[in-house]
Amino acid sequence: MPSSYQSPSRGDQAKKTSHSQSVESNISHETATVEQLISKKGGTTYTISSSDTLSTAVSVLRDRRIGALLVTGTDGQLEGILSERDIVRKLAETPGQTLPQTVGENMTAKVETCTPSDVLVTVLRRMNEGRFRHMPVVEDGKLCGMLTIGDVVNYRLNELEYEALQLKQMIVG
Repeated sequence: MPSSYQSPSRGDQAKKTSHSQSVESNISHETATVEQLISKKGGTTYTISSSDTLSTAVSVLRDRRIGALLVTGTDGQLEGILSERDIVRKLAETPGQTLPQTVGENMTAKVETCTPSDVLVTVLRRMNEGRFRHMPVVEDGKLCGMLTIGDVVNYRLNELEYEALQLKQMIVG
């Protein structure tokens, strides 16, 4: 034993212990919401009118490098959604006659939406079960963003990587 070591005696006060890391401090119990994703991604939405042609829609989709457009009225209210899938389906049904058709004739009018306070895992489940890849975010009847399945999956993967890193740091010290 080193000569400087002194065994504890009854009169010694127990040292106050502090813990810089714990499972509770390293893993957030907060559930990720749509609002958190939108705040990182931004609330940009690309819209089109129901009276526009599919030719116009195809150009916008190509130029913006996106997979769906929100169809809005003159008042900005959501009327529908037009996805690449809608266009491809129509191309198969009406070859050579598709591009002059209107967005309104070909859009999905019954649009599944979410709100900023919705939990991301729930939204992902709805998208998966409904087999759609785009979901508008609406609050008090106003559009405030658009989620894609890629956005949600990527956000969740980043969350999981962060949690794994925090656990690793806790274990390694």
